[in-house]
Amino acid sequence: MRILHILDHSLPHQSGYVYRTMSIMAAQKAMGWEPVLFTTPRHGKGTSLADVEDGWTIHRTPNEGAPSWLPTPFAMLREMQQTATRLEALIPEVKPDILHAHSPVLNFFPGNKARGALPIVYEVRAFWEDAAVDHGTTKTGSLRYRMTRALETRAFRKATAVTTICEGLRSDIAARGIAEDKITVIPNAVDTDKFPPIEVQDEALAASLGLQGKTVLGFIGSFYAYEGLEFLIRALPRLIARRPDVALLLVGGGPTDAALKAAVADLGLENHVIFTGRVPHSEVRRYYSLCDIMVYPRHSIRLTETVTPLKPLEAMAMKRLVLASDIGGHRELIDDSRTGRLFRADDAESFADVCHSLIEDRATWPEILAAGRDFVCNVRNWRNSVANYADVYARCLNTGAKP
Repeated sequence: MRILHILDHSLPHQSGYVYRTMSIMAAQKAMGWEPVLFTTPRHGKGTSLADVEDGWTIHRTPNEGAPSWLPTPFAMLREMQQTATRLEALIPEVKPDILHAHSPVLNFFPGNKARGALPIVYEVRAFWEDAAVDHGTTKTGSLRYRMTRALETRAFRKATAVTTICEGLRSDIAARGIAEDKITVIPNAVDTDKFPPIEVQDEALAASLGLQGKTVLGFIGSFYAYEGLEFLIRALPRLIARRPDVALLLVGGGPTDAALKAAVADLGLENHVIFTGRVPHSEVRRYYSLCDIMVYPRHSIRLTETVTPLKPLEAMAMKRLVLASDIGGHRELIDDSRTGRLFRADDAESFADVCHSLIEDRATWPEILAAGRDFVCNVRNWRNSVANYADVYARCLNTGAKP
């Protein structure tokens, strides 16, 4: 079975989107299927029809970029037309059995236009309208928000089948009148071979950062507003009052970088908060080894309540303790007091209480760490997750295309 995947972007870019994509591709290939990768103009400018990245041939949509004077809606229409034209030439060449369009919705409609009699799956990784709210490019309930939401709903109705990454998104899709049996959850997961347990701290790195003898809270990733890192910094003094040995290690960068550093200066926490900036991927495990507790303090907003992140699963795989806000996306991953701990979202006192309790009760750590690793190895691995596509694709092939 050959599946043509229509993607927003891919290798050589590095992102959570690309990580999920390539994990799916590898697992599908291991199952004996033939995944074919294709990117839309959103991948970036270029004239190539295909590139080879990490052993994968990735078909491209040649793109010189939209004129700067072109309004955004017209630029998006231009992108979709370019994608449809490229797909109309590519489909007869690769002869797929199924088209599989991954969000955003701009990827679905060109695939739907070009597919002919082929079935098409639409996979939703997040709602585009909610991501735009967090990025500050629109507001909940605005005309753009409502139009984007309407486009998503239309795509759900047009698709032969719909897949998504978690129960929060599945429930929202069903609430729009989409039949329950049309929607399948393909959850985020981890390749446990790539995230083996960390047993030893990198003492040289700890010494260079002044973290020896400290209880280290860590966050490793991109600094977006929804991650709640400024909340974490401003809640830290409540914890330090009880545990003066606590330090916070922030590895990465992003749009809120300056605001986070300003908050640290405002509170006089320079001796307790360490920014490393972005580090090479090959060095990330060294920084994980320094962290006693990985903290994920996401704010409670629609985006985080409905979407599950990957980072807590990776931390569990490496046998790092996980402490997270109790938003919906985290509750799907973390069994409180068994595989990690949860505190009330956006509640500084709850964060300090739960974190202090966790630090004080070190006798429970081995059991929590073992349970987290077991959950990832036996439940949230890519082999189990991708196996859920088998029924989806079989139904598509039996049903055929629906105009």
